[in-house]
Amino acid sequence: MTDQTHQTTVTCRDRVLTTFDHREPDRIPVDFGGTPVTGIHVSVVAALRDYYGLEQRLVKVHEPYQMLGVIDDDLKQAMGVDVEGVVGRETMFGFRNDSWQPWTMPHGLEVLVSGDFRTTVDDRGDTFIYPKGNLSVPPSGRMPKTGFFFDTIIRQEPIDAARLDPNDNLEEYQLVSDSDLDDLDVDLSAAEATGRAVIAVLPGMALGDIAFVPAPGLERPRGIRDITEWYISIRKRREYVRQVFSAQVDIALENLARIHGRVGDRFDAAMTCGTDFGTQTSAFCSVETFEDLWAPHYRRVNDWIHDHTSWKTFKHSCGSVERFMRSFIECGFDIINPVQCSAANMEAEHLKREYGRDLVFWGGGVDTQHTLPFGTPDEVRDQVLHRCEVLGAGGGFVFNTIHNVQAGTPLENIVAVIDAVHEYNGGS
Repeated sequence: MTDQTHQTTVTCRDRVLTTFDHREPDRIPVDFGGTPVTGIHVSVVAALRDYYGLEQRLVKVHEPYQMLGVIDDDLKQAMGVDVEGVVGRETMFGFRNDSWQPWTMPHGLEVLVSGDFRTTVDDRGDTFIYPKGNLSVPPSGRMPKTGFFFDTIIRQEPIDAARLDPNDNLEEYQLVSDSDLDDLDVDLSAAEATGRAVIAVLPGMALGDIAFVPAPGLERPRGIRDITEWYISIRKRREYVRQVFSAQVDIALENLARIHGRVGDRFDAAMTCGTDFGTQTSAFCSVETFEDLWAPHYRRVNDWIHDHTSWKTFKHSCGSVERFMRSFIECGFDIINPVQCSAANMEAEHLKREYGRDLVFWGGGVDTQHTLPFGTPDEVRDQVLHRCEVLGAGGGFVFNTIHNVQAGTPLENIVAVIDAVHEYNGGS
């Protein structure tokens, strides 16, 4: 490694840490692919590799639920990425990412998937994926013939309210093993070697996240696994939900101690939670319900992290969550994502003015529902420059799109995003 390369890579991490401190760095730091909510669909990753003239090879799918592609180091360098993610080796479908094998998506793109990525196709052309790659149990995900990612299949047995046991909703939450810690150590060493800031996605703290409630990684899930029934339970069976959350956090705190005991402060931020609280125009619960049911458990997690580590804590919540921002801050979250500025009461100027002293905004750089997929490159450029100006003022902003870049997004618009950020950063 030359002195020049060392200086460049160290600067990546330094600018992220500077913006974490709410100070303005030399340029706005950029993340693509650091977490499962700041990624890029595998088809778009493949198109970007072609655009930048990089080595031709099949792109790995590291997150099959959303079909997110691995962004290799050569593409990260071309895009100017400052963040490296450590996301764990087990997928949401309960199998590990290893023994890579080719797989052709329904629309014809060949990619690499885990050796335990096992599917069947029905007579309509829909693709079904199986928990732990076990074809002898019912599938847990479905990709429509015309789709680009998997939808969870609800496999809940009929509920007998008198026999409900909170332990049934805890089956997937286990203590990390020595082997898991060995993997973390190896993956973290590789991430550190890039010189980028490192964010780790930590297990078991997604309280009531509807992506996890159906347990797509379990072969025969028990408990309340239907999403509608889960939301009903928040009101009808609140004590049951409270017991699940409390026991889940007990396990999470043990895991935090084990993880920190092995790797210390070697990563810079931790994604702890991806539970969504907002819709486009409203919310899934009241602030009062949040304070009663979620906030005490979030405080336990964040207090432990802040008392024992130097990590910053990353909270993902889509939609109109302005009403929860003060609660997020009081719970101890340092970072909010995806900053869905298109949702009600989520204007970038308002968020920065009211909460920018306390929260780092990770995302919000361009709208992935309207502007990015359907706008012109000039419209994309204008929005990116505006968001950088507003959210980046005084630091406290890591550039990313609003949630993952989806399949079918025009390549010229993705390139316009990258070019606009570089333009704002003075061409660096």
